[in-house]
Amino acid sequence: MAEQGSAGNVIAALCSFAIPGLGQLLQGRLLMAIFFFLLAGLLWLVLLGWIVHILAALSAAIYRGP
Repeated sequence: MAEQGSAGNVIAALCSFAIPGLGQLLQGRLLMAIFFFLLAGLLWLVLLGWIVHILAALSAAIYRGP
């Protein structure tokens, strides 16, 4: 990915908002993708999964790359 705010990060953020972890997966961050996906699944059991959707999208949007 290029820089923070790039088109790639915007697409990753939108993907992560739809499915937590998908944006991180698109950015090549497998462990973070698994973390957000599992955390969202667990928190949706107590109706707090929407928090993870927002955090995952924010994480993908501000990622600067290696």
